[in-house]
Amino acid sequence: MANVSASSAREAPPARELTTVDLKNADHLISLPNIHCAACISNVEKGLMAVPGVRNARVNLTRKRAMVEADSGVRIDALLSALERKGYEAYELDPAQLSPGGADRTARDLLMRMGVAGFGMMNVMLLSVAVWSGAEDATRDMFHWISAMIALPVIAFSAQPFFLNAWSALKAGRLNMDVPISLAILLAAGMSLYETARSGEYAYFDAAVALTFFLLAGRYLDFRTRATARSAAQELAALEVPRALKLIGGAEVTVPVAELAPGDLIRVVPGARLPADGEIVAGRSEIDRSLLTGETLPVLGETGSQVTAGEVNLTGLLTIRVTAAGVDSALHRMADLVAVAETARSKYTSLADKAAGLYAPGVHILALLAAIGWWVATGDLRIALNIASAVLIITCPCALGLAVPAVVTAASGRLFRKGMLIKNGTALERLAEVDTVIFDKTGTLTMGAPEPLGLEQLDDHQRGVALALASASAHPLSVSLARSLRAAGVLPADLDDLAECPGDGVSALLDGRTVRLGRAPWIGADPLDQTATYLSMGEGPPIAIAFHDQMRTGAVEVVAGLKAQGKSVILLSGDTDAAVAAVAAQLGLETARANCRPEDKVAEIATLTDAGHRVLMVGDGLNDTAALSAAHVSISPATALDAARVASDIVLLGNDLAPIAEAMETARMSTRRIRENFTISTVYNVLAVPLAIAGLATPLIAALAMSSSSITVSLNSLRLR
Repeated sequence: MANVSASSAREAPPARELTTVDLKNADHLISLPNIHCAACISNVEKGLMAVPGVRNARVNLTRKRAMVEADSGVRIDALLSALERKGYEAYELDPAQLSPGGADRTARDLLMRMGVAGFGMMNVMLLSVAVWSGAEDATRDMFHWISAMIALPVIAFSAQPFFLNAWSALKAGRLNMDVPISLAILLAAGMSLYETARSGEYAYFDAAVALTFFLLAGRYLDFRTRATARSAAQELAALEVPRALKLIGGAEVTVPVAELAPGDLIRVVPGARLPADGEIVAGRSEIDRSLLTGETLPVLGETGSQVTAGEVNLTGLLTIRVTAAGVDSALHRMADLVAVAETARSKYTSLADKAAGLYAPGVHILALLAAIGWWVATGDLRIALNIASAVLIITCPCALGLAVPAVVTAASGRLFRKGMLIKNGTALERLAEVDTVIFDKTGTLTMGAPEPLGLEQLDDHQRGVALALASASAHPLSVSLARSLRAAGVLPADLDDLAECPGDGVSALLDGRTVRLGRAPWIGADPLDQTATYLSMGEGPPIAIAFHDQMRTGAVEVVAGLKAQGKSVILLSGDTDAAVAAVAAQLGLETARANCRPEDKVAEIATLTDAGHRVLMVGDGLNDTAALSAAHVSISPATALDAARVASDIVLLGNDLAPIAEAMETARMSTRRIRENFTISTVYNVLAVPLAIAGLATPLIAALAMSSSSITVSLNSLRLR
């Protein structure tokens, strides 16, 4: 990552949410998975503005995207190249496939309503002190009317989320937790207004407003734990290339991908992603399939080779005959896999939802029976409704509503300090049930960036030649070799006639001799049994430069930790047999499969699920997205592609995998705390409800008791910290 001074970081503009207008005005929308700070914003925007024809560039750090307004002649590959030269991984997104999320607006709305309810609660409580202190007659009535003028508008505004959800449920002919909540608030406010109008001794505006405040606090906590979970299928659809260079009468014409049809000829320049599935009819290049298959190294693409949408053309100009585009492409089929998997996982019912299903009917029946019983016994509807209000308030699911979000918030804070971000409200509950863990290899267990070995065996002259040749290629091995040599202070040799041979390597002239860097068959070398590139100095035997993909920090520890917990650990990778076997041996994994396509990973998870297992998937690539969505719960590193992070329930913020094992233990503790909170709520109701039904608890006492149970649940949840 490029470095900038502290002053430029301070001058970087703040991240701002991209609005619908922004997306419509954007000529190009770019995903930037690895940006993480204000300095990145400044670097990216300066890099984009330096491209001729760019009128405006703005980065959203939260969504890790850049919106670019540019002249019609500015091509996306020029923007991506400018960012890659600055050290940023970048992908084009289709603005038409994305709509700005309303999560932030919803959170702000809940927070604002909670603030209004808190302000009203404090003021009404102050007024209630005078009444509790013995105010009588006109003085008491005045305080009650002032309380009403504060409480009723506050309730009408702040309690809208409960009222609207309750009304929607009733219109659909069902009950949810918001129905008793709304009834309790309305009955408390209505009876208080009635008592105030008839100069009654008691009014419970403070109870109604306090009820609203505590419930909004629980609702806000619950929402924040779910706010970052967005649709991975939408992100995948946005990754599809929106435009293609179609050959019409031998001329290149830019057209929307949706207009491509089987049989059309398209041209793909080096560095560009393929917009459609097809067959190469002209040209030769190396194809990077890592996003789709997880293969570490590019493969050779030549006439007759089959290619798919989403792959990257690295080195040569290709002409491709389209076989499938748009909704029929491989990338779109992967998005469909993700959508199906997300739907299946959404059927998971949280502990809170199960409890609520039993709770709502019971509360209404109790309140109704109490009202009928007291009306029959006393003939006084006012007393009957007061007692029904007390029953609804004292049994109001504040503690139940806080039971899960309070635990999740405490556990999330604990794991965040360990380097893990919990995105989904039910992730910890599902993580506690896991008995099988599946890891991807490249970019997950390994860093996904092969590093050259044995460079010290090269003399200074050979290193200079290798650096000059490697600097002329976009092949991942060449890029890694050049980076390592530059870091060692090597200076490139002075070569003539540098030329890249697509699919083979780079050649040049050195003092009249041809020097080469590339594949073993092209160089004339005997290939090694491991990843390598080969250097020919024009005389003498070729020199093999081997590469090793460094293991991610904590990989050995996390596998050992999971095994110690009795979990089954499996490695599924799209990489070759040799590469997968080497990693499996290093980590001590007995079960490992190579050459797995995205659908193979999903099928394996489905098989395990059907056998009764609960699967945790840990992956980082586009090829893992469907599997991440299909698994019972999923984790991705912060370095993962946007779509993978969106599909996952938990994100690793650092490079260390070790916290995964600790997260499993924290998840089990969290589930225990949630069950303890439900027990606290149940015991509280068993003790408190008879008092309310017997008429021994006014709505105000009921509200205080309800608050006490909520505080108890919150304190129990904080034990996780």
